[in-house]
Amino acid sequence: MIALLASLLAASSVQVGLERLEAEKGGPLRGLRVGLVAHAASVTADGRHAIDVLRKSGIDVRRLFGPEHGLRSQAAAGEKLPGGVDPESGLPVVSLYGERTKPDANALRDLDALVVDLQDAGVRFYTYVSTMILCLQAAAEAGLELIVLDRPNPLGGERMEGPARDPALPPSLVSLAPGPLVHGLTLGEMARLVNAGLPRPARLTVVAMRRWRRPMTWADTGRRWIPPSPNLRTAEAAVAYPGVCLLEATTVSEGRGTDAPFLLFGAPWMKPEETARAVRVDGFRLEPTSFAPTASPAAPSPKYLGVACRGLRVVVTDAHVARPYAFGLALLEALRRQPGFQWTGDGAGLDTLLGTRRVREALERGDPVGAVLAADQPALEAFARDRQRALLY
Repeated sequence: MIALLASLLAASSVQVGLERLEAEKGGPLRGLRVGLVAHAASVTADGRHAIDVLRKSGIDVRRLFGPEHGLRSQAAAGEKLPGGVDPESGLPVVSLYGERTKPDANALRDLDALVVDLQDAGVRFYTYVSTMILCLQAAAEAGLELIVLDRPNPLGGERMEGPARDPALPPSLVSLAPGPLVHGLTLGEMARLVNAGLPRPARLTVVAMRRWRRPMTWADTGRRWIPPSPNLRTAEAAVAYPGVCLLEATTVSEGRGTDAPFLLFGAPWMKPEETARAVRVDGFRLEPTSFAPTASPAAPSPKYLGVACRGLRVVVTDAHVARPYAFGLALLEALRRQPGFQWTGDGAGLDTLLGTRRVREALERGDPVGAVLAADQPALEAFARDRQRALLY
């Protein structure tokens, strides 16, 4: 009976690019020497890692590439990582979050193709999308094929929110992706969109998913959530992340150092009940709580380490209607009124996360959230038209 249930679930769940590749016995990778960009969530539904799946399929995996948080997704946010050897596979590892963020010619030597299998979060400042873009550029420059093994966008494929990056600000690893902050694309679709705009496009192959549809959030995929980074621990947190993560740029804790990062936030000075009354966004509910952040490998130095914080727990009541960026703006608007609130770096932190100064300046002028959101609408409509050529689903 258990085996039958497992079989029925597998038949109805989304099949990701890695699983399609395995079913096709290596497909476009047969006979190629490949490098693999992967992390802890680069697994099949039954938990087998892409490294093992590719090798068992007879693919000649020569080199591994680790993004932010590392090949096994254990390092803290922002922690610079060296290269080395992966002890589980014995393969050499090139760090893409250390001295360099883009593969250089030496890292790509003796390769025929670069394979990207990363679970993304669907928001521009989650650095895996930028890592993919830099790998795409490197592959184009080196004359290699780039192969993306596609995975679901946990926010779905229809939700688009937030500002485009202001080209006047310097690009960074949190701002390379085109379009709005929440873009509604899978990593494979983003690769197609970006590649079409390169002066010399790469040879790009996307191994598409089966049974994924644009309205799906993660709960609809039938797949177990595997944390792609140490603090994005649940699919519920992934829905809240594009909004609650904006608190990184303030004196409010975004929940790092607790058991529920991005689903808890607070500060010793915060007024939870007042904040909850002020923030009403469809798809979310706020519940007063308290916490004291502790240090861990995932958060070695969290805000308010060991200090009792008054806070709120975020409950995602409906992932389909939730607007996480609007939720984040509403939080910033409410919290700015409370003594103790400050921007980090005089606002530079938020400007970097969002890729523009416009949003912070509007909030500081006292513009209502509705007006800030309305200012993004023309660009969102233009992006919705422009992205059509890249859609796979």
